Amino acid sequence: MSSKTLTRMDLSEAVFREVGLSRNESAQLVESVLSLMSEALVRGEQVKISSFGTFSVRGKTERVGRNPKTGEEVPILPRRVLTFRPSHLMKDRVAEGNRG
Repeated sequence: MSSKTLTRMDLSEAVFREVGLSRNESAQLVESVLSLMSEALVRGEQVKISSFGTFSVRGKTERVGRNPKTGEEVPILPRRVLTFRPSHLMKDRVAEGNRG
């Protein structure tokens, strides 16, 4: 399995090659899309990308955790966490990559 990371620059370069926008316009487009997604998630909305998956924010309640070294109980404050649920198509594509 490759350890390469897909970056914003990679995405904007792909838009440049595939769509034909200038490099600057491609970078602005990628930034706009990521900004819209981020803003929606901050507002607590879901971001669903067909055939890819759904990003959503979930609230976690306060709970008691333990320090693994000392065993001391420590309160874990309530917080919001980002979750991603891949579509069935994406799960299938990833699984096919495991066979190759």
